[in-house]
Amino acid sequence: MSEAGRDLVRLAGAVLQPGFEGTSPPPWVRRWLGEGLGGVALFGRNVENPAQVAALTAALRAERPDVIVAIDEEAGDVTRFETRQGSSRPGNLALGAVDDVALTEAVARDLGHDLAQAGITLDYAPDADVNVNPDNPVIGVRAFGADPDLVARHTAAWITGLQSAGVAACAKHFPGHGDTSVDSHIDVPRIGSSRAELDVRELPPFRAAIAAGVQAIMTGHLLVPAVDPYRPATLSRAVVTDLLRDELGFPGAVITDGIEMRALTRRYGLEGAAVQSLAAGVDAICVGGDHADEGTASRLRAAIVEAVTSGALPEERLAEAAKRVEQLAAWTAQARAAAMPDRPGGAPVGLAAARRAVRVIGTGLPLAAPPHVVEFEPPLNMAIGPETPWGVAVPLLALLPGTTATRLSAEADGFILAADGRPLVLVVRDLHRYDWMARAVASALAARPDAVVVEMGVAEKVVGAVHVATFGATRACGQAAAEVLAGRTA
Repeated sequence: MSEAGRDLVRLAGAVLQPGFEGTSPPPWVRRWLGEGLGGVALFGRNVENPAQVAALTAALRAERPDVIVAIDEEAGDVTRFETRQGSSRPGNLALGAVDDVALTEAVARDLGHDLAQAGITLDYAPDADVNVNPDNPVIGVRAFGADPDLVARHTAAWITGLQSAGVAACAKHFPGHGDTSVDSHIDVPRIGSSRAELDVRELPPFRAAIAAGVQAIMTGHLLVPAVDPYRPATLSRAVVTDLLRDELGFPGAVITDGIEMRALTRRYGLEGAAVQSLAAGVDAICVGGDHADEGTASRLRAAIVEAVTSGALPEERLAEAAKRVEQLAAWTAQARAAAMPDRPGGAPVGLAAARRAVRVIGTGLPLAAPPHVVEFEPPLNMAIGPETPWGVAVPLLALLPGTTATRLSAEADGFILAADGRPLVLVVRDLHRYDWMARAVASALAARPDAVVVEMGVAEKVVGAVHVATFGATRACGQAAAEVLAGRTA
């Protein structure tokens, strides 16, 4: 291969951020780093504990010191860094419910310290979507709320906190995934807002993110006819270049959501989506999901090289994208060196935040005796790791020995019989979205009107004489709810 050919391959590798299998870098990733790979993306499959992640990132930097190490860590229901334990922080909706921007900044800074100590330099967060559709199947508790101003101020605070710890933030999913009824992992959601509505609802959090100095923005695989009636945002020059770059003035790195998601690949194919995203103005391509192998990365790199060779993708555009990735890497190196001192001692800020978020309607708490807990488990959206634990029963057992529990994923009869006169706790997630769950809860409340309902999702519907809302299903949220139920509040 000629020197020019090797340079082109290097440029093509620089804009990729592939995932991989395992808890240490496989040989192909090590080799590719020497050939110009710009970054990697970590997911739950790569994480066992902080020490292991630190060893993994050190091995990556032994091959390329300026490699970008990204993770999809929202510090809420979507967690990769604490995928096996559940997040020790409450997530965005809980922070929005408290509405204390200083607290949001502190929680994000605390997360940033953990990520930085493990060698992670880029976090695919915060979620800056305005969740105006309560039936949204993929955002929900991942958003700070449904009010654009609230979402904007907490997005800015989260970015400030995370980046003060030396980790680059990546606001997502531009231009806004909040008003959708389709999961972009499965198909293309359509945003029906007019351009004027986009300006006052979807775009304010991204304007706030840019004003706060966010280093990266992630595109959503969304069709936004008010801006481009034909192409999803990730593949749209009108969205990425004309709107985000030129109108909003964003100078940093633009990163795709997982390029393998079916919203794109069903129509454009994996390689076509990658090439067209670069042509639209994207700078880095995230490759996650079940495409964590060298074969996929090779196909994408070869497709980018071929697109440049054929003239379908200007080499200047690819070089510009690679330069922005390089600039992001340089920022992370400087930010780590200048990061604020480590967190102060005292109670974990994540748990403190989760405690502040809990809302109780009605009287009758604390529980008079160890209860029987029924946890209703809905199908999880594809952004949430199926291995991540959630619920109230486990922490409540630690506080009230003798607590018993069952978990249901479909309608069933007789599930309250195990309570046998003891207190009954019904734990739900997004009760308003699932008819089977609503019927089961209504049946239980008809028989046991004294039962306590704990909502760990979007609290769109209040049922029961005693209703507890946590605004998230993280480990911290479960602990905070258990403390309220047991009367052990701090």
